[in-house]
Amino acid sequence: MAGAAVNFGFSTCPNDTFAFHALVHGLVPGPRVEPYLDDIEALNQRAERGEAEVTKVSMAAYGRVRDRYVLLRAGGAAGFGVGPIVVAREKRSVGGVIAIPGERTTAALLLRLLGRFETVPMRFDLIEDAVLRGDVDCGLLIHEGRFTYEGKGLTLLEDLGTVWESRMQCPLPLAAIAIRRDLAPSMAPEVDAALRASVEFAFAHPEASRSYVAQHAQEMDPTVAARHIKLYVNDYTRALDERAVETMIAWATAEGVFPPATSALPTFV
Repeated sequence: MAGAAVNFGFSTCPNDTFAFHALVHGLVPGPRVEPYLDDIEALNQRAERGEAEVTKVSMAAYGRVRDRYVLLRAGGAAGFGVGPIVVAREKRSVGGVIAIPGERTTAALLLRLLGRFETVPMRFDLIEDAVLRGDVDCGLLIHEGRFTYEGKGLTLLEDLGTVWESRMQCPLPLAAIAIRRDLAPSMAPEVDAALRASVEFAFAHPEASRSYVAQHAQEMDPTVAARHIKLYVNDYTRALDERAVETMIAWATAEGVFPPATSALPTFV
């Protein structure tokens, strides 16, 4: 497609590099994209500043930007058994000082299901070691941490995905692809279709993205990357469960985390 490339922000985690490899490399129909890869909390902050055109955002961050961005259906992260987990060096109650992977992350929002705690934000890949050193009492793990904590000697205290599923009776929406509302009328259908095509390509050709995934992965063990992809890239990556997303928004608004919407703008294109 002629014209300027679309700036597309997504995380360095295996599920994103696997799902979006085909789009980034022009292997499926759609707009040319200029990839912008970073930690999910950095992507959240970038969207909050209005710098992103199309970007992955945590569902917990969407409340801060929903007047400026609208969600696409393809490319998100959701499901059953995908929630963040709370760990510690040994069995104990959740509490003390808890390391979180950013204040805008869905993980931090879900911690409210258990109560209110003293938290310390840090990059997601630093949390396990912070717990092991005793810098914090507990750690809230996302991404590869779900598969590596036991090997590092940490103990599972709570699975927040399980808590969510039990209370809300729906899949857990972790993140979604957002597009700026001013760009949505002309670009959203094509971008959404391209994202879905990229996900379908990934399912059909799982080996095609191997080197791209390895290039960006924080955890070098390829078996961890494979488990990560298998869990987080699923039918909800093809199309988010809209009821689950609206459940998250309603709950976060009731909790006072999301400000009330200033208009009746739709959540999805």
